Amino acid sequence: MAEFERISVDAARDMIDAGAVVVDVRDEDSYRSAHIPGALYLDNTTVQDFIESADHSAPLVIYCYHGNSSQGAAAFFHEKGFEKTYSVDGGFEEWRTRFPVEPG
Repeated sequence: MAEFERISVDAARDMIDAGAVVVDVRDEDSYRSAHIPGALYLDNTTVQDFIESADHSAPLVIYCYHGNSSQGAAAFFHEKGFEKTYSVDGGFEEWRTRFPVEPG
């Protein structure tokens, strides 16, 4: 597999429903406002603990605002040993037009 795979919000929802870990890489205020249900917020202060404690074999679905920054984050997590990393095309903005969100 390539460093990461780009997936649609439909594929992301299916993967999350099946137990994938979902990570929000937007800014903290945006996460607190609303996020994909069950999403973990990661930033520079929390990412190292996540890397050290997470199951690197579990699928990791990463999203940002529109699906651009999440591609770099997905590549980063792949480099850190995560086996299956995915970037959500359209990001949170696409997700919220189609599926429920969770308030912060």
